[in-house]
Amino acid sequence: MIQPSPPDEMVDGRGQVRPHWRRVLAALSDLPPDSAEGGLGEAARRLDRAFEEEGATSLLPGLRRAEPSWRCDPVPLPLPAAEFATLAEGLAQRARLLDAVLADLYGEQRLLAGRLVPPELLFANPAFLRPCRSAAAPPPRPMLQTYAADLLRGPDGCWRVLADRTSRAAGIGHAQENRRMLGRVLPHLFQSQQVRPLRPFFDLWQDALQRLAPPRQENAAIALLTPGVQHPLWFEHVLLARELSCALVEPGDLAARGGAVFLKTLKGLQPVHVLLRRMDGRLLDPLEFGGHEPGVPGLLDAWRHGGVRVVNAPGCGLAEAPGLTALLPRLCEHLLGEPLRLPSVETHWLADPDALAAVLRNPDAWLLRPAADGIAPAWRPGRMTPAQRETLLARVAAQPRAFAATRDLPPSVAPFVEGGGLAPRPVLLRLFLAQDGAAWSAFPGGLARVPDEATGPIGRLPRQALSKDVWVLSEEGGRIQGPGAPRQAPLPIRRAGGDFPSRVADNLFWLGRYVERMEGAARLMRAALARLDRGPLLPREMAELAALFTGLRHAGLVMPEDMPNTAASSAFQAALWRTLREGGTVARLFDEIGRLVEAVRDRLTGDMHTLFTLPLRAVRVQADAPQLGLQGLEAVLGSVLRYSAGVAGAAAENMVRAGGFAFLDLGRRVERAQSIAAQLGFALGQSASRIEGGLRLALELCDSVITYRSRYLGTLQPAPALDLVLAEPGNPRGLAFQLHAIRDLLRSVDGGSECELLPPAEALIATVEAMPAAVLAAPDQAAAAVALAPRLAAMEGEIAVLSDAITRRYFALLPPIQQIGQEYPGGGAG
Repeated sequence: MIQPSPPDEMVDGRGQVRPHWRRVLAALSDLPPDSAEGGLGEAARRLDRAFEEEGATSLLPGLRRAEPSWRCDPVPLPLPAAEFATLAEGLAQRARLLDAVLADLYGEQRLLAGRLVPPELLFANPAFLRPCRSAAAPPPRPMLQTYAADLLRGPDGCWRVLADRTSRAAGIGHAQENRRMLGRVLPHLFQSQQVRPLRPFFDLWQDALQRLAPPRQENAAIALLTPGVQHPLWFEHVLLARELSCALVEPGDLAARGGAVFLKTLKGLQPVHVLLRRMDGRLLDPLEFGGHEPGVPGLLDAWRHGGVRVVNAPGCGLAEAPGLTALLPRLCEHLLGEPLRLPSVETHWLADPDALAAVLRNPDAWLLRPAADGIAPAWRPGRMTPAQRETLLARVAAQPRAFAATRDLPPSVAPFVEGGGLAPRPVLLRLFLAQDGAAWSAFPGGLARVPDEATGPIGRLPRQALSKDVWVLSEEGGRIQGPGAPRQAPLPIRRAGGDFPSRVADNLFWLGRYVERMEGAARLMRAALARLDRGPLLPREMAELAALFTGLRHAGLVMPEDMPNTAASSAFQAALWRTLREGGTVARLFDEIGRLVEAVRDRLTGDMHTLFTLPLRAVRVQADAPQLGLQGLEAVLGSVLRYSAGVAGAAAENMVRAGGFAFLDLGRRVERAQSIAAQLGFALGQSASRIEGGLRLALELCDSVITYRSRYLGTLQPAPALDLVLAEPGNPRGLAFQLHAIRDLLRSVDGGSECELLPPAEALIATVEAMPAAVLAAPDQAAAAVALAPRLAAMEGEIAVLSDAITRRYFALLPPIQQIGQEYPGGGAG
């Protein structure tokens, strides 16, 4: 059989450019030829770079990526207003139809009783969730609040629906990001066009979600439920949460209590009224489905009793079954009393003997799929080996009721940038709709993408794809209307950060700790290298190097056999290179920082995310480069210190103090306090006769040499030096400064109220502030300073206990540990 030629989106049947393409091509022709490949090639590269640095690709998990995972072609796909209106009306009818089918199959099941839907297509469907079905109390309507459809323009030039997407309607975030990045990189493309904006749709959708809240609930709390940062479409979840101004939550952030759902925050449980799910329905509630996935126990019970609305309702994915698609024309006549306006690509359930015979006569013209499973990929007999093809067709002939067949039509082609020019490539179109309870509204754009070569046009939205921005062109003089502002009760003014999700606070806390730990490691290594760079070492300098080496071993950066000496330091330098490269201690910190930055991506602005990621990637590349020697090592450590300073500065200037900044800074202060206590203990842990070298090292590690010299000139004594690095409240590298900051941050997190963590922090402050005075009053200051070493080492453990108590209090939401005869909020290393 000869395949029909695919239609061309840009050119009509007479070889003429379609009218709505002419202005697009005119705008593209104005691109300056600023590279060897011309303006189009340079535009494509700029768009790729923008996606990698601040767009969807930048949100994908992973510190290092060889190439952009999600690409947008500079050439958009325009749709005339009249054509889009026809598609929107047809898809709105399909959405109403599928919502009615879902309501019946999860309710009274009259379609089953009337044999309009065969039982095989329901009970064999993995997306049919039996716990969601109740004839006495059917799920709340509408079950379908958002809907998407994949469309294909056939050889006759007409659009047909290739697949219905009723579970989660993925891709709308991609479409919004394509529009944003194209407008940012190539703004002049839009200047001569009348392109309908996307923002009114999100306003309408946000208003519709508010209306879904339980009755008499004003200012409903809306959350978007994501499986987490490792999900292939996680970046879209971040984008949608921003566009809809809702909280981005994971299953562990939620708890079901008394028929309602709550978000775990620093101040306890806050109610959630509407949950926009981006998880498979079977993963929502382990109590209902007997799974071990991290769902929310009790979520479905709360949904059934109206304590929370879940959008789309669990189980909506069953309407994606290809066998059900074949029945839609008859179901539309039965349920809506009208013909199906927008037909599907020819699809048959192979229980029909005539359809089975037609497929077996020419299997290469069809896509074969499990009839009851809308998730499974399609088989393309024409692209299989003879043995695979024979096996598949034998299965189809033996169990025809288990299969559906969809005509394998070639998609239409559209111009894509290749090199410096344009080349035709196949394209699929995904359109989106949402309803406000009364009517369905279409997203005035869409997602066009090149189908996967192996699986063909049918399949889930891939993680890697080449896509296009879809333009819906406005009619001359047409007005753009959005929803009216809904009436809402006044919001009380809140300035505390207690409604911050505990998981996010935990991630920010450890992000601060790991950044500070990385900086502390770099400072230790740089201090040791500075002494090796001086040539032969004096006995005093060897004592300082030994103290530094003890600190490096304590931090897990070197092994005992790596100890340098005056004769050779090559083994020590090699050990430091190893810790910076793959598998080393500092390299693992790079990975952890990258992971945590991704986990809190929805809390970072674009500029902050760039500052938190791009310099870190550069440091990692620099550390992995095949460079050796002392200078190369010092260059990497300098980059690490600059990155840490950049993170601190960006956070200080861009984050609200009572929100994320408090926990990011709290993590930094806890880590720095532990590091200072440990390092000062090592510096002072030597004989009293060599206390001068220990004091110099203490001032150097606390970056306080210049301050000490300006105050005390050249005289170095224990009491003044220790006062500067221990008790000086204005020294940001001193121990007292960290402890004061910890205490103040704990107060700000609790809104100024007292909490059980303040007494331990106050006790640590009092201990540190008393140390310099005790040394000053001692008859032998050198001996008194050396005697502080074990006390400082013990203080490192006490700060770790305080860190553990912070975790229990704010992140794990556990009560203080009860011990016999006492109550202390801690019990473990931080």
